[in-house]
Amino acid sequence: MKPFEKAAVLFLLKHLLSGVAGAVVLGTGLLLFDVANLATLMWTSEHGIVAAVMLYVGLMVTFGSVAMGIGVMTLNEDTRP
Repeated sequence: MKPFEKAAVLFLLKHLLSGVAGAVVLGTGLLLFDVANLATLMWTSEHGIVAAVMLYVGLMVTFGSVAMGIGVMTLNEDTRP
């Protein structure tokens, strides 16, 4: 892998991880504060674990993609050697 490619992958990975961290914080906050009785509904359902996994995965995909997009769009110059 070329140095530029490695730097690009690390750049995107850094932004992806920041988006995933934001998704985990939001998902946990939604469940801890029981917004719109979401946590109550999930834990009284027989498919509560599936719903929790779907909530977190959906938020991670969305927030990770947005963070990567923001990272790419804020590049303002060509940093290749």
